[in-house]
Parts: sequence; C-alpha cells; structure tokens
Amino acid sequence: MKLSEKKILKKKEQILLSAITIVNRRGYDGATMEEIAAEMLMTKGSLYYYFKNKGDLMYQCHKLVLAQATQELEEELQGEGTAEEILRKMVATHINYAVEEKETFNMIIEPKQMFNPEQIEPVLKLRKHYSSLFDKVIEKGFTTGEFHVKEPIIVRMIILGAMNWIQQWYSPNGRMAKEELKQHFADYIIKLLK
Repeated sequence: MKLSEKKILKKKEQILLSAITIVNRRGYDGATMEEIAAEMLMTKGSLYYYFKNKGDLMYQCHKLVLAQATQELEEELQGEGTAEEILRKMVATHINYAVEEKETFNMIIEPKQMFNPEQIEPVLKLRKHYSSLFDKVIEKGFTTGEFHVKEPIIVRMIILGAMNWIQQWYSPNGRMAKEELKQHFADYIIKLLK
C-alpha cells in the first residue's frame, strides 16, 4: 500500500472516530456533516472527499463499531474458561457497546431503516456473524452440560433482544451503574440457560 493510501485510510479512521463521538453525543439526526468537519478542523467539502454523504459516513461508522465489537467477542470466545464464564464476558461486551456506542450500535436493530439497499447486505452479514458467536458459546455450554436448552437459536434471540433493548431505557444517571447492570443481565441469562 502506498504512503498516500495509508494517509487517506488514517484520515478516514480519524473522521469515523470523531463522527462516532458526535453521533453518540447528539444522536443520528442531531449529528451534521458540518459539525463533524469542524471537529476535524476541515471544511464540509473536504469531508465529502472521504465519504459520499451522511448516510455513507454513518454506514462506515456502524461497520467500524460492529467490527470492533465482533472482534472482542471472537477473542472472548477463543479465550480460556467455561461456557458460562465466556458468555458472561460476551454479555458484558455487548452491554458496553449498547451503552457506550448507543447511537451507532443501535443501527444494528433496524438496518433497513438506516442504510441503502447496497449497504444492507454487508451489514446483515456482519450482524449474522456477530449473532453466531453467541450461538457458538451456547452450543459449547450445551455440549459440556453447563447449559440445558432445546432451541439455542431462539435462546440467542431472546438474549440479544433483551440486551439490545437496554439502549432504549438505560441511563448512566439512573439508579443502576453499568457494571451492576452487566452483572444482573449475565446472572439472569445464565439462569435462563441452566
């Protein structure tokens, strides 16, 4: 890869990280290309050199956050520990992303409303892979006798559905700290599987 290509990729990554911060602070509708450009000390026109439009930028933000979350889950799945220990880590990771990257991670719930048709397929493929990591740990627990489930895919959908809903109601200023929330969710999920 040429040095100029590396610089472009580095700049795109910096823009994405700034955009993610702004979107998480102001929401998808509240974030503007002008604000993202200003945060990067560049003109709005310069931003369009890197991204076609706001939709393209948001798509790239979502892909980046989902790829990071997926990588963390893969590392946890390959790590040492029982299926229960691994699942607890995976639950904590998912909740971290659901709370910390709320707006960009939230796009996972209804991608068809957020992205154009050619962006949908790659997002759905990433999302399917992400979900399959939960299937693997549930199957591992079933194989080792830790978990007793008849329909692992339905259980996974229940787990992810419950965790994805956190984005709708959790507030860091509420009565429960994020660490406590992660513990409670993991405890209830494990009870569901035993």
